[in-house]
Amino acid sequence: MVQNVIVVGGGIGGTMTANSLVAKLYPEISRGKVRVTLISNSPWHYYKPAFMYVAFGAYYKNELRRPQASLLRPEINFVLDEVEGFDFKGSRLRMASGDSYDYDYLVVSTGCIPSPERIEGLKEAGDHFYLHDPAMQLYKKLSTIEKGRIFIGVTFPKTPNVPHQCGIAPMETTLMLDDFLRQRGVRDQIEVVYTYPTISQLLRNCLFLQEPVGEVLPDVFESKGIKHQRGFTLASVDPVNKIAISEEGQEENFDILMQTPPIRAVDAVLDSGISEAPNNEGWLPTDRHSLQLDGFENVFVMGDTVDLPISKAGGSCHNQAPVICNNIAGLMRIGTTVAEYDGKVQAIAQMGMDAGMPLWYDYDDDVIPTPATKIGGLMRKGFNRGVYWSVARGLI
Repeated sequence: MVQNVIVVGGGIGGTMTANSLVAKLYPEISRGKVRVTLISNSPWHYYKPAFMYVAFGAYYKNELRRPQASLLRPEINFVLDEVEGFDFKGSRLRMASGDSYDYDYLVVSTGCIPSPERIEGLKEAGDHFYLHDPAMQLYKKLSTIEKGRIFIGVTFPKTPNVPHQCGIAPMETTLMLDDFLRQRGVRDQIEVVYTYPTISQLLRNCLFLQEPVGEVLPDVFESKGIKHQRGFTLASVDPVNKIAISEEGQEENFDILMQTPPIRAVDAVLDSGISEAPNNEGWLPTDRHSLQLDGFENVFVMGDTVDLPISKAGGSCHNQAPVICNNIAGLMRIGTTVAEYDGKVQAIAQMGMDAGMPLWYDYDDDVIPTPATKIGGLMRKGFNRGVYWSVARGLI
């Protein structure tokens, strides 16, 4: 009897996991005992972390995508469809096409959705770089502004200890913005203000969600003339008068509002009824070590969909994928999970247009900041231009 392993989501997490599952389970696959399927609602795979470069005119859309099928091992059954409903109890997926799929093991890697409409006025007056079209809209503004005030803010989920999407990105783009405006020769005419909510989800009043980075940021920003402010939690935006209003009662004017938007899970996850996250955010309750969905031994969750206190970023998926693959193999072969996720994340932070800083951390240890260097920038450029696609294929 064939055991069906289905991966839902064609982002970096789902793609590398499907490829790695084939490598891990190849003996069973070659004997016809296991079938691996990846379901995605798009024929394209986008390198989404690079959308922030689009906001500075450094990349174009076609550079940041590949046909999804081209990234998958030939043993993978690729289904172009959208999951409309998860029946976790019945181990079945209901599809938008009307089809349904039964599974023995499931990996949920459906990501998250930027939702600026959740803050009054933000959709109308704010800008972000987490999707291509908004990033391009932001680029048009940044490439033409001659003077004024760019106000930068961060929005956390309401779920305790769950961070916003790609935790380092607001800091990266603030430093990239400073370089970009200097290259345009208009930096002296533009005030740049970086703000952070009163209490981050790790319960620290700082400029970044991890303390060591938060301690060094003020000096970094001050050396570049970037103003910074703690204790600004965006509550609403007045689009007509271009005013950002905080929960703390402050009002700040802007010419451009760069705001990390609220995020939520995809509709099918929201509608599953499994999540207990507040504000209908939809994060799935996930075992922090095995990455299993609470109460369902045969379902694993990864990436942006989890409710864990770890970065919603590709650097998390890179370390979650082997844990999930080993645990599915363990359940198949010996009836138990065999691997544990330690919360490890690694990445190279873009510290301006040309400099980079390697970073890594886990559940127990925060990022230890190191000086940004051009070598680090070259490493990030190499990842952007080629290494990423090898990661997606499960080769690195």
